[in-house]
Amino acid sequence: MAGTDLYHAVQVQLAEKLNSLVPGEEPKQLFFTNSGAETVEAALKLVRYHTGRSRVVAFLGAFHGRTTGALSLTASKVVQRRGFAPLIPGVTHIPYGYCYRCAYNLECPSCDLYCVDYIEKTLFKQLVPGDEVGAIFVEPIQGEGGYVVSPPEYHSRLKELADRWGILFVADEIQMGMGRTGKWFSIEHWGVVPDITLIAKGIASGLPLGAMVARKDLMDWPLGAHGTTFGGNPVSCAAARATIQVIEKEGLVERASRMGDRLLSAARDIATRHASIGDVRGKGLVVGIELVKDRETKEPATRLRDDVINRAFRKGLLILGCGPSTLRFMPALTVDGQTVDETMAIFEESLAEAESEG
Repeated sequence: MAGTDLYHAVQVQLAEKLNSLVPGEEPKQLFFTNSGAETVEAALKLVRYHTGRSRVVAFLGAFHGRTTGALSLTASKVVQRRGFAPLIPGVTHIPYGYCYRCAYNLECPSCDLYCVDYIEKTLFKQLVPGDEVGAIFVEPIQGEGGYVVSPPEYHSRLKELADRWGILFVADEIQMGMGRTGKWFSIEHWGVVPDITLIAKGIASGLPLGAMVARKDLMDWPLGAHGTTFGGNPVSCAAARATIQVIEKEGLVERASRMGDRLLSAARDIATRHASIGDVRGKGLVVGIELVKDRETKEPATRLRDDVINRAFRKGLLILGCGPSTLRFMPALTVDGQTVDETMAIFEESLAEAESEG
């Protein structure tokens, strides 16, 4: 474990708890940070140091942060990168397993996950030497990219490929972790154990804290190779411990799964009445509704999406956009059934108004 200059009891207790929650039975070590971007930076440095490899693979649509290293992995919106070149070299972005908008114009499952095979059959043969790649950085569910839920076996196939080439599998759980998807960490839905897990945001209920959790054998960098002044400070660690205790005591992971099913079911029901809804997807309290101008062409309905957001806001419902034209629903883990129902009623009313006046 590493964090501030001095260890303190609450930091050690939190590290032990997180190590028990993060997938994988192998011994782990933890590095505390102040934020998600700082956590990503730590992982990028560790990958390069441990593997001795300078290249990494990330995904189009990914959001990993806005500091220089994290931004080099980010490929969500051009506005986030404009004006900051050159970024860190050695990062190659490839299409994510976004079945609704497949970059290869294929259909799952008949494609046999070509989006994964592409890495080995094309990328490593024509552009990037696989034995120079230190890690694959991936969001198990893409956030800013459109609340994209990858197909079954996608992450397990990615992990198998990574293992074959001695590449580390880094799961960015900064947005999807801490119970939001109905599991403590979203990668658990695919039964995959990451080599490195990145945590922040919901870990401390708004206080600045992040954590990079890696297999112990990976944390072989020497004292002083990396550090932080306030990462793992006592106040944030205490808030994180209390947050975890509340999640466990009140059964909020199970609640997220149950309420998420209710929200997802309502969204799919609404989709039967509105042709502007092209796709509905999600896990737990991570639900994306993608709006389109035409279900056949799947042309993004960005203006309609933004209109719905504004109308819903005026009616008391706060929702955000992501991806080309997706609405993201991410209520608090404490949300109840009545609130879910009210949410979806306001959403449908706002959508109907926007459709009629659009």
